[in-house]
Amino acid sequence: MLIASYNPKAMGDVLVVICAASTASQKVIKNSGVVEITDQKDGHLLGYNFLNASQLLPELKNQNGQVFLTDDQLATLNTAIQKAGFSDELVADHKPKFVVGYVETMKDHPDSDHLHITTVDTGDEKLQIVCGSPNIKDKIKVVVAKVGAMMPNGEIIYPGSLRGVESDGMICSGRELKLTGAPNRPGCVILPDDFAEVGAAFDFEKGNTLFA
Repeated sequence: MLIASYNPKAMGDVLVVICAASTASQKVIKNSGVVEITDQKDGHLLGYNFLNASQLLPELKNQNGQVFLTDDQLATLNTAIQKAGFSDELVADHKPKFVVGYVETMKDHPDSDHLHITTVDTGDEKLQIVCGSPNIKDKIKVVVAKVGAMMPNGEIIYPGSLRGVESDGMICSGRELKLTGAPNRPGCVILPDDFAEVGAAFDFEKGNTLFA
């Protein structure tokens, strides 16, 4: 997982890079303008904050929100990490996080009257996703936010569970994706069969025409 965001109005000139889900106990070390955040118990990397980030990456001055880091930008950040005396490096993750999925199966959640357990083909893998959309059913194409996706509202999709059942991703509604004209009510986006191949990156521009 690699999610980067830059919000100068809220946080100043700081690039936040998330590598894993936050944990209850964290160790934070700051050195030479780089903040390393690790899990206090086992030491695995949670992420880095880069202070005065626009000095490292001048192009950030024109950005706000999620940042999709290039390999060259990652190399620059990893050099800063090394100079700060830290050993964990950032690893590129260029796979699309919003993809076209196909709901192969659906069954009722054993501990809920409105949740359903789906098996969704996303091209390179099949995911178990717990979904509460009232219009969810099998044999349809949907938009899947995979683990590591950042939703338009800033929410990050992590592995989790709903009422004791594991769920790896989210089947999205139009309003969650902030698609133009999407109705302000629950219900996942059901894509036309010819929208795109299963596993393809979801085209937001094309998606904005779905509710026209």
